[in-house]
Amino acid sequence: MTMGMKDSEQSVNQCRICKGPNLTLFLALGDQPHCNRFVTKELLNREEPRYPLDLYFCHDCKLMQLGYTVSPESMFKDYPYVSGTTATLPAHFHSLAKEIAQRFSLKPDDLVVDIGSNDGTFLKGFQAMQVKTLGVDPATAIVKMANEQGVETIEGFFSGDLGEGIARERGRAKVITAAGVFFHVEDLDSFVRGVKALLADDGVFMVQAIYLVDMLKQASYDNIYHEHLCYYSLGPLTHLFRRFQMEVFDVQRSPIHGGSILVYVRNAGKRSDPVLPSVKEMLAAEEREHIYDLKTYQEFAARVERNRGVLVDMLKDLKRQGKRIAAYGAPAKGNTLLNYCRIGTDILECATEKNRLKCDLYTPGMHIPVVFEEEVWNNPPDYYLLLPWNFQQELLEKERAFRAKGGKFIIPVPDPHIV
Repeated sequence: MTMGMKDSEQSVNQCRICKGPNLTLFLALGDQPHCNRFVTKELLNREEPRYPLDLYFCHDCKLMQLGYTVSPESMFKDYPYVSGTTATLPAHFHSLAKEIAQRFSLKPDDLVVDIGSNDGTFLKGFQAMQVKTLGVDPATAIVKMANEQGVETIEGFFSGDLGEGIARERGRAKVITAAGVFFHVEDLDSFVRGVKALLADDGVFMVQAIYLVDMLKQASYDNIYHEHLCYYSLGPLTHLFRRFQMEVFDVQRSPIHGGSILVYVRNAGKRSDPVLPSVKEMLAAEEREHIYDLKTYQEFAARVERNRGVLVDMLKDLKRQGKRIAAYGAPAKGNTLLNYCRIGTDILECATEKNRLKCDLYTPGMHIPVVFEEEVWNNPPDYYLLLPWNFQQELLEKERAFRAKGGKFIIPVPDPHIV
């Protein structure tokens, strides 16, 4: 990094899952600031901490992972991301909560714990199914928001000790969920120990994560940032849970976030129902997709570099034509893209946002001013660079009026194009 490294920040010298040293660097996205550390106007001239954003492949368990860990406290204690900002995510979570409650016959006395619960969006779906819920999240302001909305939430990083403490005080959970958080975890062993301690013998642990196969196919390098330490296919996950006498018994695909997997895990030998064919089928499909081969990752890296060249050329050409361009949204993933491609205020006038926690600030690294979306309605740009492209369908529908007047969107991933 370009400024002093804290004790809790380090470069990895062993795999995060299998602990082996057999790692190969295949993609370097440069030293980048923390993607959610938005900058106030007063601090614009102060140097930001930057950290290596390098991707490694483990030859033993086949995990794709970051080679550098930023302090979790610095990333998540004042986290600005709010799950309920879009319509797509709450609809997904509420539907999934209903499916889980019905599938596993949850009763009013059963406890559901959501780890990384954010503003409680997922747990609200379980509350509608009349079961007990508890959230765990480290972000102080967002925990307060969740509790004010009636979703009981404990502030803290989930760990072995915290899982044991909740089990003593609340009893063990029939369902534990970790949606969009498992790839944030620095100490996977402690986390899984906590799940083991908290989970009922016949309980279910559900992990939702961006699926590596989809990520590679779409060249969605913007999903790579310091919060995302691991990038999961099913193979490495089965390796991890096996070490804790747990087993994956079902896996499903979901289109959310540009392609995700839902992985259902249980204590080995505690349930009589069989492991579903979906597990064996996905593992075989991953073999066919060559997900366990280094060459696949090297090809991904080459495609990422090509994407940068095409996107930057497209934006510069539009500017030469006198077109006005703004970013639509200021998501964490967008900041990876902006910093890697070096897209700054010479290209983008501003970034529009619905999340007021980010408004009146500047994006990390490239310092694009973030404004509330309504501020540009009377004088919109000619083009929006759609940074949350994973919600493309919802957002293009939302902006029908802008498009009807000739406004266009630049979709950066997988291949830059204009709609």
